[in-house]
Amino acid sequence: MTLSDLTTEEPLSAGYDTATRDDPAFQDTFRHSFTTIDDLQMHYVVGGDGPTPIVLLHGFTETWYGWLPIMADLLPGHTVIAIDLPGLGDSTGSLPSHDKVTLAGYVHRLLDLLGFSRGVQLVSHDAGGGIAFALVTQWSDQFSGWLMMDFPIVGGSLRYDQVRTLSYHFAFYEQEPLFEDLVAGRERLYLDYFYRVLTPGGALPMTPQVLDEYVRAYSRPVALHNGSRYYQAWPQDEVDNRLAMTQPLTLPVHVLAQASLLDTFLTAVRDGAPQATGAALDTGHWMLHEAPGAVLTAIREFFGY
Repeated sequence: MTLSDLTTEEPLSAGYDTATRDDPAFQDTFRHSFTTIDDLQMHYVVGGDGPTPIVLLHGFTETWYGWLPIMADLLPGHTVIAIDLPGLGDSTGSLPSHDKVTLAGYVHRLLDLLGFSRGVQLVSHDAGGGIAFALVTQWSDQFSGWLMMDFPIVGGSLRYDQVRTLSYHFAFYEQEPLFEDLVAGRERLYLDYFYRVLTPGGALPMTPQVLDEYVRAYSRPVALHNGSRYYQAWPQDEVDNRLAMTQPLTLPVHVLAQASLLDTFLTAVRDGAPQATGAALDTGHWMLHEAPGAVLTAIREFFGY
């Protein structure tokens, strides 16, 4: 497969372009693409034709759309690929497991199909960081560097039972089917609350248009189910990460985190990447929405734009 083949599959998600179909700037620069791997059709957005691929992995409860404000600025010299994580956003189909090694395999195989087997610059936020860690430890030759935003890597000095106390939602998402039953039909109510509770001052960290798109995406069948399963797989991720940490990473790794969490998150990453660096941003958890300019600057500085 080449980049010219990216639109050959019929999308399984009818609403995938709801937020972009009337956006001429998007239409001029980026395109929605779909590739099926096993029983999962992966949705991703691609722009540019530069020699260096940069891959963007969102978190839960976000989608690729959260990256849009900075994607055009990442284009010089790059092919920009923003991926809807397996089972989330407009990626559609069944998953055999929600452990991050399994989920990372879909991203790895997608990048291979697109011809990006070397030199990939990787950026992640939140749950995308769990998949990113599995990517760079399982297929390190594929990547030239990893910038991780606000995510706790368990398996070394940090354990999941410690992370679980950071916020109510870790335990809430484990309650199946209670979480899904309570939120079904109330996605806007819940997401609005969730974004605000992790933002200093309780303000909505994104525009109403972005909230609309996230509500659409997480109102799709099984999206919240898959997201909650990401959390339920953390104990297995801890086991997998501990094994991966026995072979320390040598590629450059940089951590962006809230000031109060930077030391904890950076120490945890260094258990697998001893030379990792880090910096604090003056934001809450949703830093891409709260301070996109600062995130863009950090990406450019780390990868040497």
